[in-house]
Amino acid sequence: MSAFENATLMITGGTGSFGNAVLKHFLTSDIGQIRIFSRDEKKQDDMRHELQAKYPDHAKKVKFFVGDVRDPRSIADAMPGVDYIFHAAALKQVPSCEFFPIQAVKTNVEGTDNVLHAAINEGVKRVVCLSTDKAAYPINAMGISKAMMEHVVFANARVAADRGGTVICCTRYGNVMCSRGSVIPLFVEQIKAGHPLTITNPDMTRFLMNLDESVELVKFAFEHANPGDLFIQKADASTIGDLAKGVQKLFGDTGTKIIGTRHGEKLFETLMTREERLRSEDMGHYYRVAADNRDLNYDKFFVEGKVETQAEESYTSHNTKLLDVDGVVDKIMTTDYIREQLAELKE
Repeated sequence: MSAFENATLMITGGTGSFGNAVLKHFLTSDIGQIRIFSRDEKKQDDMRHELQAKYPDHAKKVKFFVGDVRDPRSIADAMPGVDYIFHAAALKQVPSCEFFPIQAVKTNVEGTDNVLHAAINEGVKRVVCLSTDKAAYPINAMGISKAMMEHVVFANARVAADRGGTVICCTRYGNVMCSRGSVIPLFVEQIKAGHPLTITNPDMTRFLMNLDESVELVKFAFEHANPGDLFIQKADASTIGDLAKGVQKLFGDTGTKIIGTRHGEKLFETLMTREERLRSEDMGHYYRVAADNRDLNYDKFFVEGKVETQAEESYTSHNTKLLDVDGVVDKIMTTDYIREQLAELKE
């Protein structure tokens, strides 16, 4: 018997890439109901019709709720009877968040707080919130808003734990290949059009994971979380230059064009900071970073303090396992998108 047997799971931002991946994992399982909560009625309608066509025997498990995490009432209306929540709703595009940072705050920070307050009030059993490597040592508005989101998660987790109710935790991962905003579909479309691939900086490194891995990370966090825990998958990475070469090896070489770094981009990403490594636990394929459970008794820290505050290094896309071009090809071939695009070329 699984923890999800006859349970009700709500996915915020559920029409996105992650929500679709969760449906693939859970729809034909023993889960009772999946609630898709999002503000995009068109994507909901598309998802509804696709489920009815592909999974006629299971589509009735999925219920759709039009709402916005910025609107507490719409969240409250969707919440009764929910056992678990995967909170994926967010603004994720780095350049757009740079130009409209307050919108990132409203969705990523205030929206998360709205979801967690509703979950605690409704007695939801577990909530897993999705974050990003850009929240570690953030330099852009999207990363800053996600870093604040994580602190909102940890603060609410502490409150919920004190009440003995909802267990709230967080996951943090790097680039999800072929998800919304991923550069890989852009590369494929540029090759199809016969255009050179536009590369910001060939030496820039990024973590690589597929959608199935993102779901597995959330499931692992769901199963192993203590209140306020942060879970991180050990992930491979590659340079953007080798990623482009890997895509071209599969679809054809149309050349490259260096366009320079975009607004708010880093040379490499960090999944776990030096400070977090001090309280991390190696769980094999994942790291668990325990919550910082210090209280507001400042006098104790003025008098006693802490001698050790940092590990020797953070965990970054520069010092993890870097894939070569053949490794990149093997990695991107794990995605449905790449396999589907290659099948179309053969037709």
